Amino acid sequence: MAEKLEQLHEKHPDMGYRRLNDKLRHDEDIRVNDKRILRICRKKQIRSNLKSRYNGCTRASNNPAFIAENILNREFKAEHLNEKWVTDVTEFKYGNTLDSVHKIYLSAILDLCDRRPVAYVIGDSNNNALVFETFDKAVKANPEAHPIFHSDRGYQYTSRRFHQKLEEAGMIQSMSRVAHCTDNGVMEGFWGILKREMYYGKKFESREELVKAITEYIDYYTNDRPQRGLGVLTPMEFHEKQRLAA
Repeated sequence: MAEKLEQLHEKHPDMGYRRLNDKLRHDEDIRVNDKRILRICRKKQIRSNLKSRYNGCTRASNNPAFIAENILNREFKAEHLNEKWVTDVTEFKYGNTLDSVHKIYLSAILDLCDRRPVAYVIGDSNNNALVFETFDKAVKANPEAHPIFHSDRGYQYTSRRFHQKLEEAGMIQSMSRVAHCTDNGVMEGFWGILKREMYYGKKFESREELVKAITEYIDYYTNDRPQRGLGVLTPMEFHEKQRLAA
């Protein structure tokens, strides 16, 4: 078991002992308690990478055309697929000198039932087009979905056109309160996980390199990263389980 833990740590140095235990259970069907894994990790000096703080990039609207109530109200558990969606935008930097640092933006929508990215888009500007494209992509892939759609009060989400798109799709709009980032806690948590595990502590010199890393990580998160909150299943495995049970 110690050898397997060392192999997993070499491949995933960001994992703490709980996630290592989940991975052993998911991949190898090895079922032991967390304390045993912790003892082995301490003996073998297996430690996760230092976690860094996540800082968001949302720009609040100065003149919002539409403000929705916080209908989600931090009820982050969903019993059914496409019952509740949450969304946000975050930024990444790349470049090899202070004079050539550039940014790209990732817009994503998560389903609160399976914690699966329903849709995501990477762009060079944090604008309406980025958010609208993400939403259109999600609707196209899930034409029968009519979830509560929750976001912060970024200017893209408070625009009249975005509210109209939600109404046309038969969705209910919900927004976080001012200065309450925990109202969108699952989305903020997803950004934190993504950045700790694939971005912080690394240098990306080109846009292509960074986009590739983000794309590969989202695929890994969706298909190969079991979560204890999902019964030690990956988001896609949990999605298929829910879909078959419906």
